[in-house]
Amino acid sequence: MAKITRIKAGESSAKEQGEEPTITRKKVVVKDKKVAKQKQKEIRKAEKKALKSEKKTDEKKPFVLFRPFVYLWRYLRDSWREIRQVRWPNRKATWKMVLAVFIYTALFVVFISLLDLFFTWLFNLILGKG
Repeated sequence: MAKITRIKAGESSAKEQGEEPTITRKKVVVKDKKVAKQKQKEIRKAEKKALKSEKKTDEKKPFVLFRPFVYLWRYLRDSWREIRQVRWPNRKATWKMVLAVFIYTALFVVFISLLDLFFTWLFNLILGKG
C-alpha cells in the first residue's frame, strides 16, 4: 500500500524540523493533538481525585443510632445502580437457559440414582444380604 502524506497549513514547519505526523490507514493523526488529549485526560483525572478527596473529608459520620439505616440505604442505592446496569436476556434466551437447567438436573438425578443403586448392591453383597 502506498504511503500517503497529507500536509495541512501550519504543518510545514513541523516537517522542516524533522517531525512527521503519525499516519494511520484512514486518517492522519498529528502528534500535537495526541499530546493535547493526554493533557486534558490528566487534568480530568486530577480534578476527579480532588473531588473525591473533598467528598471524603466533607462526609460527616452519622449519629450512632442512625448508622445502620444509613448503611442500609447506601447498600440499597448501590444495589439498585448495579441492577440497572445488568443486561437482561430476552424471552427466547431465558427459555433456553431454563431448558438447559432442566436437562442438567435430569442427567444429574439419573447419575446419582445409578450410583445409589450400585452402592446399595455392593454393600448388600459385602454384608451377605444379597
